[in-house]
Amino acid sequence: MSLANRLALLFAACAAAVALIAGSLFSQASALHFIDLDRQLLQGKLTVFADILNGADDPATLASRRPAVLQELQRHPELALRVETRDGQLWFSSLPQLEELSISMQELRRWRNGDTDYRVMEKPLPNGMRLSLLLDITHHQHFLQQMQRLIWLCVGLSALATALLGAWVARRGLRPLRNMTAVAQQISASSLTTRLPTQGLPAELGELAQAFNAMLARLEDAFARLSAFSADIAHELRTPLSNLLTQTQVILSQPRELEDYQEALHSNLEELQHLAQMVGDMLLLAKAEHGLLQTQRESLELGAELAALAEYFSPLAEDAGVTLRVTGQTTLSADRGLLRRALSNLIDNALRFTPSGGELHLNTASSGASVRIEVANLGPEIPAALRERLFDRFYRADPARREGNAEHAGLGLAITRSIVRAHGGEIRCESAEGWTRFILEFPGQA
Repeated sequence: MSLANRLALLFAACAAAVALIAGSLFSQASALHFIDLDRQLLQGKLTVFADILNGADDPATLASRRPAVLQELQRHPELALRVETRDGQLWFSSLPQLEELSISMQELRRWRNGDTDYRVMEKPLPNGMRLSLLLDITHHQHFLQQMQRLIWLCVGLSALATALLGAWVARRGLRPLRNMTAVAQQISASSLTTRLPTQGLPAELGELAQAFNAMLARLEDAFARLSAFSADIAHELRTPLSNLLTQTQVILSQPRELEDYQEALHSNLEELQHLAQMVGDMLLLAKAEHGLLQTQRESLELGAELAALAEYFSPLAEDAGVTLRVTGQTTLSADRGLLRRALSNLIDNALRFTPSGGELHLNTASSGASVRIEVANLGPEIPAALRERLFDRFYRADPARREGNAEHAGLGLAITRSIVRAHGGEIRCESAEGWTRFILEFPGQA
């Protein structure tokens, strides 16, 4: 069942319940009101008849009071009277059927004879006689029955009217949702730029539209990254594969010396190593993305680890005229191999962009519940617009570097970020006043 129909039925049920409760309360209040009126009337008339029969202790006196009783009854045709003597014999009955009326101890009760309903009130007299006064309430009952039928009619009509009105209101209220559905059905991989309108929507649907638009923005970004990644893979693989094909075709085009074949094989080996390295890096990134990158953690002295890396890169630093400095001392629970790979990528990247005569600082420190590693180098400032993309796959901040470079395929910083996140940390880049800093922050030991 649709949401609009459910709302319409709910409105109808609520309206019917309210009408039924209101009608029942009104019917009950009316019945109680009639009972109070009947009681007041019967009590007043019983007092009149008691006064008429007061002091009539013998048959002769009773006979003399009979005309007064009949005269009072003629004034009120809706009343009927029954009088019993002290010995229980019927002395007077205005209607024949009253002979069947039984004696009851209730002050006020209801009695039905044939199609006629009576309200009965009884009163004993001091002389031992007993009066039973009856009021014809048939018209009261007809009124209450008509009112009950009216109540049921109102319940049915109100339920029907509310159901129709509720269906119209629900359909009108859910029109923005149907519009959102129509827009969502038009969205595909080629139209991820489409957004749901948020103007004029109810608060609840406005939040849903904003959340849906945010999801579309994320999907658009992810799809763009995936498309760019696929294109980058094709570009990166094209150059080494073209080199392999060209060199192999040239060397096989005619008979060669043994040294020529060996030289071609060595050249092909370099390209194959580049391809193998690229495929390995991509597999590592894929594992990290799906949380499958396993870390074998141990307690590491970061000062010693940075010093070992500085010693490894010191020949390259000397050739580039860069001064390497290591400061700080702290410990971190991490995978030594993965951490060294991440830091090696940063150091190698920093050495390539540090001008001759510059400095490269490796620093570690702990503050509160976090451990910080910083790789900082003097060099050209990186614009803020490019810093967010530094960790994207195959992204190169230096436009002069050609695609398919065998040494740097643009995966180093992406791998570094994946390794840092696999350890529960985060990495960011800051570049200002001639210094570029890559800051790694890890949760400290508890």
